[in-house]
Amino acid sequence: MAQQAKGVFTVVIPDADPSKHRSTLATEMLELTTVFVKNQDQAAEVAKQLVEQGCRAIELCGGFGHAATAKVAQAVRGKTAVGAVRFDFHPLLGKSADELS
Repeated sequence: MAQQAKGVFTVVIPDADPSKHRSTLATEMLELTTVFVKNQDQAAEVAKQLVEQGCRAIELCGGFGHAATAKVAQAVRGKTAVGAVRFDFHPLLGKSADELS
């Protein structure tokens, strides 16, 4: 069997602490970590850390706007794949994560 792949789903929530607000589920094929971050800067830093831990794919929640998605993609450029669910505004906050500082 192939080596277990590691992936991440990142959610932006302004009161998040990624050291506390994370969980991991795994099957033999995939280990998926869900992590909450407070803004795009923190998302970029967490993404870099996760790549160092072997993450092969990062999926960003729909609350990440275009600029925030680009910031995360740039932070890990060439080291892992970055994808995004598209809403262009955070369904719970009513605005894009591009607007969160």
